[in-house]
Amino acid sequence: MAPGEGKDAEMKDALLGGKKRSPNRLIVDDATNDDNSVIALSPAKMEELELFRGDTVLIKGKKGRDTVCIVLADEECDDASVRMNKVVRKNLRVRLADVVTVTSCGDVPYGKRIHVLPIDDTIEGVSGSLFDVYLKPYFLEAYRPLKKGDLFLVRSAMHPVEFKVVETDPAPYCIVAPDTVIHTEGEPIKREDEEKLDDVGYDDVGGCRKQMAQIREMIELPLRHPALFKTLGVKPPRG
Repeated sequence: MAPGEGKDAEMKDALLGGKKRSPNRLIVDDATNDDNSVIALSPAKMEELELFRGDTVLIKGKKGRDTVCIVLADEECDDASVRMNKVVRKNLRVRLADVVTVTSCGDVPYGKRIHVLPIDDTIEGVSGSLFDVYLKPYFLEAYRPLKKGDLFLVRSAMHPVEFKVVETDPAPYCIVAPDTVIHTEGEPIKREDEEKLDDVGYDDVGGCRKQMAQIREMIELPLRHPALFKTLGVKPPRG
């Protein structure tokens, strides 16, 4: 193992709570498969958590937020990490390098009906039926899990539209099956009424993943996790 890799492993171990850490605690990494309903774990972590490809899992983030996703195996994913896209991170109120917990969700019921509404500033200039152009293709035979209160982004017709899950039956989450009735009646939701992260994070900087990781290690981690640097015997950088 190269010296840099050893240091990286020590840092991940300390972030997750050291030797006493729960195997369900994982560090957030960016997704390679940009799907709102999917997270990825390493095959070894899947086996450790007794999860199978296609299982529905519950992910707990910050500020009491949680959501449900389908889990897939990713050979390139680190054993200490979980890969998720920006939509999932936003619903969990987490950023890259934050820690979340992943647990099996058991049998998630098929939804009888769901109610979704668009966010107003994403439908400006959009014509035609939102159901036919966006929602129907998005949910068609995909068996996507949904949680009440979550947002999701649908990229279609060269114009992404963001929707909010207003209600699910049963609640608080369900799987959207072919028989699930999708209601879209109601006024679009105002952006200012939606809770969102007001500050800019690393997610807003495109590309430069290696450089962002170095910046995060140099600047953010010493501020957010000072005990971690003390444990590793590393003085937090100055200036």
